[in-house]
Amino acid sequence: FCGDTHCLNQIRMRPAPFLKLCEVLEERKLLINAVHVSVREQVLMFLHILGHNVRLRAVGGRFFRSTWTVHNYFHMVLEAILKLYPDFVNPPSSSTPSKILNNSRFYPWFEDCIGALDGTHVRASVPIEDQDRHRNRKGVLSQNVLAAISFDDLKFSYVLAGWEGSAHDSKVLNDALSRGFCAPEGMA
Repeated sequence: FCGDTHCLNQIRMRPAPFLKLCEVLEERKLLINAVHVSVREQVLMFLHILGHNVRLRAVGGRFFRSTWTVHNYFHMVLEAILKLYPDFVNPPSSSTPSKILNNSRFYPWFEDCIGALDGTHVRASVPIEDQDRHRNRKGVLSQNVLAAISFDDLKFSYVLAGWEGSAHDSKVLNDALSRGFCAPEGMA
C-alpha cells in the first residue's frame, strides 16, 4: 500500500489502521465499492481533505475526480464514520471497574472513579480571520478537544472537538455539559 511515513503525511494514519477502517466500513455495509471509486479511494479522499484542509477541487485534481464526485464521497464517508460513533464511544458503567478492584495500587483509593476526563490540543488549519482565537498558549494554531474514557474498558465515553485553541478548559467543559455530557455526581 504505502510506507508509514508517506501515509502519515498524506492521510494522517498508518496503513494498518487505515485498512482496518476500510474493512469495518465495508463489513458493516456503510460504504460499498462503486464502479469507478473503491472504498479505499473514498476514504483516502475523505482523510486527505480532513488532514490537509484542502478544497474539493484540489483533491479532485489529485485523484483525477470531478469536484462533484469528491463532494459526494466526502459526505458519504462522513455519514458512515458518524454511524460508527456508538460502537466506539460508549457511556461508562456505574460499577467499579475490575481494573481498579483487582489492583491494590488503585483500590480502594479510586473505588468510585469510573473514568478520566482531559483535554488536548490538535493542530488546526484555520482561515486567517480566525487564527487569533485558535492560537493556543504555546502560540500554535489548534483546536481544543475534550475526551472522557471509562476505566473498565478504556474506551471513549465522550468526545467534543472543535473549540478554538485559546478556549479555557472550563469553557469547553461547560459546553460539553450543555450538550448533554452527564458528569457523574460530584464531578461538575
